[in-house]
Amino acid sequence: MQRETGERIIYRADTRGGFDFGWLKTYHTFSFGHYFDPQRIHFGALRVLNDDTIQPGTGFGTHPHENMEIVSIPLRGALAHKDSMGHEQTLKVGEVQAMSAGTGITHSEYNASQTEEASFLQIWVMPEKQNVTPRYAQRAFSFKKNEWTVVVSPDGDDADGATGKPLSINQSARFLLGEFDGGHQLTLARADERHGFYLFVIEGSVALGDEVLRRRDGAGIAGDLSIQVEENSHLLLIEVPL
Repeated sequence: MQRETGERIIYRADTRGGFDFGWLKTYHTFSFGHYFDPQRIHFGALRVLNDDTIQPGTGFGTHPHENMEIVSIPLRGALAHKDSMGHEQTLKVGEVQAMSAGTGITHSEYNASQTEEASFLQIWVMPEKQNVTPRYAQRAFSFKKNEWTVVVSPDGDDADGATGKPLSINQSARFLLGEFDGGHQLTLARADERHGFYLFVIEGSVALGDEVLRRRDGAGIAGDLSIQVEENSHLLLIEVPL
């Protein structure tokens, strides 16, 4: 179970739903598929945060989605994406993919390698508007050490020439990624007082008040962000309506 402390909820890595299907090893922060916990359905508009590792030459076959915002962040290897909108692309480390399922799409995601594992974060956000026209975009970002990079935002730009700008999302939500050296104090204000932050430690460790978050730990924060980076860390921060 997660731990609630005032305006924050701590989600430890070892409390996630975990399954090993052979071709796929997956961990679910929130209820998904075979994993159900009535206390862990969502954090505001954040509905799914899955930590997936796919074996070489395997993957998710063609399957449908509708009325969900889907963001994929590769951590190792590459994913071969194909969808009903005609996109057929490879998603690599350093890139982010953002997709609005809207009125309905089908797509597949396979490990692009026949010899190496691929790992990625699959994240779903509940949309602001229902039944929008489906869309797909992916982009490579240039990350600067010890700085947040906004990779998805409601005022993002999906155009091919919009290099460096965030991808768009059909929700008042922001995704930020960053690698930080130990010793940094990080503070960030919400764009809206009705929002909260979900912090996910990809690698490293940070102190959130009297709690230390380590690799794959997470925290839902119903307020502004204030953390101390304990050791070199790779962090994902998601701002969502609560």
